[in-house]
Amino acid sequence: MTAVYGAEFAEIYDLVYGARGKDYAGECAEVVRQVRARRPGASSLLDLACGTGAHLGLLRERFARVEGLELSEAMLARAREAVPEVPVHHGDMRDFALGRTFDAVICMFSSIGYVGSVANLGAAVRSAARHLVPGGVLLLEPWYFPEAFTPEYIAHDVVRTGDRVAVRVSYSVREGDEVPIVVHYIDALKGRGIRHFTDVHRMSLFTRDQYRAAFEGAGCSVEYVEGGPFRCGLFVGVRKDGPAE
Repeated sequence: MTAVYGAEFAEIYDLVYGARGKDYAGECAEVVRQVRARRPGASSLLDLACGTGAHLGLLRERFARVEGLELSEAMLARAREAVPEVPVHHGDMRDFALGRTFDAVICMFSSIGYVGSVANLGAAVRSAARHLVPGGVLLLEPWYFPEAFTPEYIAHDVVRTGDRVAVRVSYSVREGDEVPIVVHYIDALKGRGIRHFTDVHRMSLFTRDQYRAAFEGAGCSVEYVEGGPFRCGLFVGVRKDGPAE
């Protein structure tokens, strides 16, 4: 068994979340609503941890300029295939510099949970804020708060598409405020056979106050909006005048 960091992971990722009915269009509509409520003339947006580009493909229709940032080379390659006209950069959200600013910076699908520590959360929010114009909007979809996490949670998906069956099973444990999620994949395709992959997603549980402190430390206002597809809500802030430290 090998860890899934190659093209197979990005491909199965799209299969699984497509089968789950992930509402990318609805999420993008909410992004637009939250951004335009605070900056009506917003015309540029940066999507951090943009994955395979599903949000970018829709947001490009609502903003004149959109770009993405992604750490995984496999996800990056798939995003570039999906939205070839959108600049997608290889980089780590905790410390990146694109040399330009945007009206909005977003980080969706709880990807902020991958940063690893409270210090890294602050670094990521500061990096995002540095890429905002004064008055620009920063929108983060958090992962579960510590009190909302379900220990030893088991998730499963079975996807059938033509000559292919993909199975994903995950098991989550809590180690303090860290959660290593062990994931197994079985991918069966006619003409190729069956392959088995494993992966470990290491997520961090941050409190509401830690998210708020990260925004404030980056020179942004912050408010929490309830709801969202996983009931994690959204943190939405506006960069104040002056550079983010």
